Amino acid sequence: MSITSTRSAPPHGGRPILAAGVAPEEARGAVVMLHGRGGSADDILSLAAYFRQGDLAFLAPAAAGNVWYPQRFIEPRAVNAPYLGAALETVGNLVDDLNAAGLPDERIVLLGFSQGACLALEAAARRPARYGGVVALSGGLIGTETELWQGDKRLAGTPVLLGCSERDGHIPLSRVEVSAERFAASGASVTKRIYPGSSHGVNDDEIGLVRTMLTGLGAEA
Repeated sequence: MSITSTRSAPPHGGRPILAAGVAPEEARGAVVMLHGRGGSADDILSLAAYFRQGDLAFLAPAAAGNVWYPQRFIEPRAVNAPYLGAALETVGNLVDDLNAAGLPDERIVLLGFSQGACLALEAAARRPARYGGVVALSGGLIGTETELWQGDKRLAGTPVLLGCSERDGHIPLSRVEVSAERFAASGASVTKRIYPGSSHGVNDDEIGLVRTMLTGLGAEA
């Protein structure tokens, strides 16, 4: 099942949004799933089956050319414009649409892998609220060290999961650490997992942690 986003700016506006689970209007909550560089909406959406949450809506937007922004996430934000802005707009519009379907922010989880993980964190930072969760599987906040988001108390109470390999060739460990610190300083409930010897991917422990998060989604809403 898929729908099409028409409101976001190019290059990501008008791209398909794949869906699994139940319709947002009937769902206990929703998960916005953001694929990595070179990945696809199909790839990230396939994780939904492992989470075993049949009463949730899973929505996976597709980036133009399978890339949300062209350069590395630790480069100056300006070099990733306008792609990054369009990507953030895509996520924000999707959350707004879920709100309109009756799901408040505290029943919505932003989840991504790799480039999508960076986008999930940055989307939460740019549109701060008490979300149902933010999950960054191998990712960190976007920009140079001097550009990094400083935190926002409107995220207080949000469960945040950051998982990454100790020696990920794409994601500097220092960026994962500072991202966790900024969300914790905002009052979010942060879980950080650094995996020795693992690869750039999603592991069983992360799947289990996400499943637990999703099982409790909406319990306090």
